[in-house]
Amino acid sequence: MIEDKLITDTDLDPFLSGEDLADKTKALLLQQKAVWPLCSKGYNSLDGVEVRNFEFDGFNIKVQFNPGRIVSSAAKVDDKSIKERKCFLCFNHLPEEQKGILYKNNYLILCNPFPIFNEHFTLPNVEHLPQLIDDSFSVFLDFSRDLGKYYTIFYNGPKCGASAPDHLHFQAGNKFFMPIDSEYDNVVSTLGLPLIEGKNLRVSAVDGYLRKFISIESENKYKIIKAFDVLYSILEKISSKGEEPMMNILSFYENNKWRVVIFPRSRHRPSYYFAEGDENILLSPAGVDMGGTLITPLEKDFNKITKEQVIDIFRQVTLSTEFFEYLKKSLKEEITST
Repeated sequence: MIEDKLITDTDLDPFLSGEDLADKTKALLLQQKAVWPLCSKGYNSLDGVEVRNFEFDGFNIKVQFNPGRIVSSAAKVDDKSIKERKCFLCFNHLPEEQKGILYKNNYLILCNPFPIFNEHFTLPNVEHLPQLIDDSFSVFLDFSRDLGKYYTIFYNGPKCGASAPDHLHFQAGNKFFMPIDSEYDNVVSTLGLPLIEGKNLRVSAVDGYLRKFISIESENKYKIIKAFDVLYSILEKISSKGEEPMMNILSFYENNKWRVVIFPRSRHRPSYYFAEGDENILLSPAGVDMGGTLITPLEKDFNKITKEQVIDIFRQVTLSTEFFEYLKKSLKEEITST
C-alpha cells in the first residue's frame, strides 16, 4: 500500500524548520540520511566529487567527476532491458527504509540516493505510467512553484537521459547548482532572440550557448502551458512519428514567475559514448548536463575531456541549426496567431 511508503509527521518534525512543502522536502532529506544507510552513503560520497570549469564567452561549463552516477550514466534503456528489470520508481519496489511525501495524491517526493546535487529528489507518479511530458506539464509547473523556494525542477525525456523511461517522473535539485540558473538573464539578453514579448509572456530563442534552447517566462501558468503546447506540436512535426519529441526541460520559479527552459534534442548520446579505447567518454547528457554541469562517472573521462570535446558533445546532441530556425519561425507565427 502507498501509505506504507509515506513519511509520518512524527518522523519529519525533528528535522523541520518551516511549514511549506519546500521546507518539508528539505526535512525529508535530513530524515532519510539519518535512517537510510544507502542515502547517507550517497550524500557522503559528494565530499569526494571533483569539478573542472571551462570558460566560454559569457558563460561556463562545469564538469563533475561523480562515480556514484555510473548507474544512471550507463543505464540500459533499450526496450528489452527495461522490460526485464523491476521498475525502481514503483512504490512497491522501493527499499524498505525509503519514505516519501505524497503530492497531489498522484506523485511522491523521494530522496535520490545517487545524488548530483547536495539536495536531490526524484518525483515519480504513483502509477507506472510512461515518461511523457505532454499531459503532465501542468503538474511539472506546480512542482516548480511549490518547491521553488530551494529547488529547480527538471524533466528528462524518455530518450534524453531518463534512466526510467517507462515511469513518469521529474527531478529536483538545488537552485544555482547548474550554471544556467545564474547565467540565464545575461545569456538571454546577449544571445537571445525575442520571439514573443507580450503582456505577461516572453518567449525567447537562444543560440550560441553551445546548446540551443527556447525559454518561456510568465506569471500566468496557463500562458506558459499554451506556449508550451504550441512548441510541443511543432517539435512533433520534426520528430520520429509515434514518439515524444526529444527534449530536456528546466523550470525555475522565483518572485511569482516561472522561467521554463526547453532544450530540443537531436540525439540521446554523443558518439564518444559508443567509441572504443581512448576515444570513449562515458557521458550521457540529460537535463543537468544541458543546464551546464556535465556528469562524468569515470575519473579517466573527467581528467581527459577537453574544451573542444565539450563543444562537440553539445553540437551532436542539440537540435541542428536548420531545424532550430524552422522552430523559431513556426513558434513566433503560431503563438502570435493564437
